[in-house]
Amino acid sequence: MQTFFDKYLPWFVLREIPFLGNTLYKKLIDRFQSPETVLTASKAEFESIGKISTKTLYGLLHHKLFMEQAKIELEQIFKNHIHIVTLNDAFYPVLLKQIQDPPPFLTYYGTLDNESPCVSIVGSRTATSYGLSTSENLSFKLASKGFQIVSGLARGIDAMAHKGALRAKGKTIAVLGSGLKKIYPKENESLFHEIAETGTIFSEFKVNADPIPGHFPVRNRIIAGLSCGSIVVEAAKRSGSLITARLASEYNREVFAVPGSIKSKKSEGTHSLLKQGAKLVETEMDIIDEFHHFIHKKKETLSQVPLESSESGSYPGRIQDRPRILNFLEPYPVHIDIIIEKSGMKSSEVASQLLDLELEGLVNRHQGNCYSISEDYH
Repeated sequence: MQTFFDKYLPWFVLREIPFLGNTLYKKLIDRFQSPETVLTASKAEFESIGKISTKTLYGLLHHKLFMEQAKIELEQIFKNHIHIVTLNDAFYPVLLKQIQDPPPFLTYYGTLDNESPCVSIVGSRTATSYGLSTSENLSFKLASKGFQIVSGLARGIDAMAHKGALRAKGKTIAVLGSGLKKIYPKENESLFHEIAETGTIFSEFKVNADPIPGHFPVRNRIIAGLSCGSIVVEAAKRSGSLITARLASEYNREVFAVPGSIKSKKSEGTHSLLKQGAKLVETEMDIIDEFHHFIHKKKETLSQVPLESSESGSYPGRIQDRPRILNFLEPYPVHIDIIIEKSGMKSSEVASQLLDLELEGLVNRHQGNCYSISEDYH
């Protein structure tokens, strides 16, 4: 029986070879079928598949030089009970395998699910309250429909996307820009462990690799590659989320964008995507309509949350039954003083009604004594 080290060591040896990028790695596996066969190939066989740099060719022919380093890394993986999935495994993510430069193998915590479709939700690390709530709500509703939510575990939009899926008792996948033993940011450590319990934490980097800036654009191709579509909730002009969107487009996957305020710099990137042809998202149905063929069964254990429901609160849908104060609220936060001024109501009456509406889930409270109408109610 093939042992853990026998099975995976050749994969790790190849990764250690200088300048052997993912595209060439995949080409070698396609040509020779396995890393074991690659490591026994001759110079002539290597040269027959196309141009290979002198340093890389030397490394392939003298691969034993890299054996010890590969063993050290594999020992760390074994010691930390980390799983591995390779390009040759049947449960390697199907859509990810289709991109030009998929990771030859991924290390992961959790479980793999190749049955449920994946949708990524990405955006700003310094998001507005509107962006955060939108990310969480979209994720919750899509996860409730059986989608796996993919994101990058970053603070802001990413974290809320993961949390929305977990709240729906659905599955979420976090793709790291670091090794699995270097959780980043540290503030999301508990979220990391929560995801690992029911979903998946992926990394293509070495176990103890630091979260250096160059890792994140590389990581983004995995987020886009795993997903049948990518949703950008809030992004500035130079946001890394736009890289994910561009890659999704290059992979012939759907790109969605959530509009924001024309006055918000944090929405300039998403508005740019919309101008370039990204699909506008107002509700989760804008995504579901594109991927309805992926929803082959309904999760019976999950309650479905419609955007508008007469049972969602104490106030029915008829206009005359709604508290008048709702007429002065918007999806964007409004200061209580402006609500008092526009409504002409007493400050005590406004405060009382806002508290009731907040408890009903119809109104969201924000920092600075500001309020907005709930996305579900609006």
